[in-house]
Amino acid sequence: MEWVETTAATVDDAKEQALDELGVDEQDAEFEIVDEPRPGLFGRMRGEARVRARVRPRTPRPKVDRRDRRRRRGGSDDGPGTTPAPRDDAGRGEAGRGDTATTRKTPAGKARGGRRSTSPARTASKRKAAAATAAPKEERAVSENAMTAEDQAERAGEFLGGLAEAFDLTGSVSTEQIIDDLIEVRLEGDELGWMIGPKGATLQSIYDLAKAVVQREADGHRSGRFRIDIGGYRARRREALVRFVEQVAADVRESGSPRSLEPMGASDRKTVHDTVNEITGVATRSEGEDPRRRVVIEPEDE
Repeated sequence: MEWVETTAATVDDAKEQALDELGVDEQDAEFEIVDEPRPGLFGRMRGEARVRARVRPRTPRPKVDRRDRRRRRGGSDDGPGTTPAPRDDAGRGEAGRGDTATTRKTPAGKARGGRRSTSPARTASKRKAAAATAAPKEERAVSENAMTAEDQAERAGEFLGGLAEAFDLTGSVSTEQIIDDLIEVRLEGDELGWMIGPKGATLQSIYDLAKAVVQREADGHRSGRFRIDIGGYRARRREALVRFVEQVAADVRESGSPRSLEPMGASDRKTVHDTVNEITGVATRSEGEDPRRRVVIEPEDE
């Protein structure tokens, strides 16, 4: 499938957009990070994230060795200038090896041109067997080297605790499994407001730095994901957003008129979509481009 390219304020937002366009889950896609925002002063990020993505190929094209190419051109297994081993009446070589290859004979009973000819069906079956075994080996290698969600959360927790300690703040780090492939890393303590910032801007910058640390150590191979919450900010924001969306959905259902919400990040838009999905009579859609992308709540088509 062709690559799609998206831009957003963060790499995660750009990935979310790409997944929306591809219509697949994260584990079914592969990404290339073209550009990343750069940290600026006071936790601000400069530039935008640019990501290329496509649906992960299911079965890689099998490699065909030179012998297979010679077979397709009508050549021999043994190569030019090689004399086949003498064969006895049972069709075995001098070393007693069984050979199932068929030999086209002249009326005198000798192999024409001194070469063995492997049937097209046998060659095709070998190629199919190579293709069948190539994909599992490659997937198994990636799986064995992939950094799990638990490993990512542990490394992010170390980074978060070290950051608080560097600024002489007292806090405790904990983790919670949200869904199968998502773990939330939490920092709780006193006087953590500066690590959150206006509308969570500093928290988002800390999250981006933690992701950069994890991505570097994972060397591009990750399984699952993590997110960060400081002082319960994200939890409170999600609860407030859910209550707000429920009220807007009730108004839309009663009035029959759609309503556009303010521009939001990818995580907040997902919260809106998930909340509305649980309410009958209304639906959601996204419109616009980041950083002005927003969700529209509208009456559901009957």
